Amino acid sequence: MSTQYKTTFASIDDYHKGGIQVLVEDPRRYVFSNMYEIAATNAPYDRIVAAINLDYTIEIARAEGTSPWFVCAHDEFVVAMDYDVEVHFVKLTDDSIVDDDKDGAVKLDGMPDGQKMGCIYLKRGHQALLPERVAYRFHANKPATLMLQSILGDVSVQKWADICLS
Repeated sequence: MSTQYKTTFASIDDYHKGGIQVLVEDPRRYVFSNMYEIAATNAPYDRIVAAINLDYTIEIARAEGTSPWFVCAHDEFVVAMDYDVEVHFVKLTDDSIVDDDKDGAVKLDGMPDGQKMGCIYLKRGHQALLPERVAYRFHANKPATLMLQSILGDVSVQKWADICLS
């Protein structure tokens, strides 16, 4: 007898809360959150920390409309988890606005001065590098879930009590 399995993909507008079942351990030692729930229940482009290892973070953001511009002194990565998202880049004319001693992304005020570098179109599961010292912004025509790998910084929001189920 063969067993039939059906893969179901979640999205910002179709996810299940889930649960945890621990057989031997103390369940208080485990905690988890749902990235789609984080994206669905937070403001667009708030970068909510869903996982942290030392200074490194996995941040979840709701992509909706056009984001502010960001820049970072180190590389970051972004993954589109459900729907299409555009990533626009600008090579800064003056990159002295980037503080090499500051970790994490920094939100810029307005349009950065520099040469447009183009755009990457992400579909579900696609990943893009957000290069150091290059300004970037996101655009999504409908709400979408972004997962960003970064380092804890000024725009990283820690809301553990609100997002975690233990």
